[in-house]
Amino acid sequence: MRDRPIRSWMFVPGNKARYLEKAAVSDVDCVLLDLEDGVLPDQKAAAREMIAACMALPFRPQRYVRVNAVATSWHRDDLEAVVHPGIDGICLPKCESPAEVELLSSRLVRLEAERSVPEGSVKILAAIESAAGLLAAADIARGEPRMAGLIFGAEDFALDLGLGTAREGEAAELVHARSTIVVAAGAAHIASVDGVFPDLDDEPGMVDDAVRARRLGFTGKSTFNPRQVQVINDIFSPRPDEIAYAERVVAAFDEAERRGDASVAVGGQLVDRPIVMRAQRILALAEASGRRGPAHGEGA
Repeated sequence: MRDRPIRSWMFVPGNKARYLEKAAVSDVDCVLLDLEDGVLPDQKAAAREMIAACMALPFRPQRYVRVNAVATSWHRDDLEAVVHPGIDGICLPKCESPAEVELLSSRLVRLEAERSVPEGSVKILAAIESAAGLLAAADIARGEPRMAGLIFGAEDFALDLGLGTAREGEAAELVHARSTIVVAAGAAHIASVDGVFPDLDDEPGMVDDAVRARRLGFTGKSTFNPRQVQVINDIFSPRPDEIAYAERVVAAFDEAERRGDASVAVGGQLVDRPIVMRAQRILALAEASGRRGPAHGEGA
């Protein structure tokens, strides 16, 4: 399970026992056990204890913990409480510089050694939630070997820029920020995770938003509601028609190479090596997602 791509990331309040129990068997790829915005200040101590207890329990999804920001008085207590065997990563909110990532990593080095957690195994997902964070996104993405990805905190970003409360239409005002995060993550060869779609009653809007995120290049999307998980998993997995076309492209190019040709036409489209490599990536993602068998392309 741990080598599967992470398409869906779900925030789960760390102080809600019922939600934590459901998260353990959820179809989400990764749970973001939350100590930050999802937990009121007077509940943070209890949430730390509950999340720490989760590390000793069997969980189907991966387990990341969203701690409080480096600048807060809660940050170090969060880390001390939750870094135990079983944790997969830390989500660092409101990240605005590589220095914050380096500080977090140095603290993880010590805690891994003290807690018998494999060295370097606790990954970092940095949240870009401000104009300053966006400007530093490329440096944040490539500054630390532990970096697993960047996640877009759309609502905090909108607050920082003074945007309206309600998201309208295709959220064109967020396209630049979303694309910047995708490019920064892509350059560092790490994951890019889109922000949540906040309207739980607008399923068509959720679908459109997730499709737009995938087309922009995000590798996954976050949510705070289990109802959106399957939609995200489906949209961020290759569709049957994508898989079929990718198989045709790879097969046709293999045949062209055997003839000594460097390109071939498939369905009227000229196909050369970069397109073939994209097709191969789609097939690899389909296999890793369980949407295609490794031998003959049969669905899993």
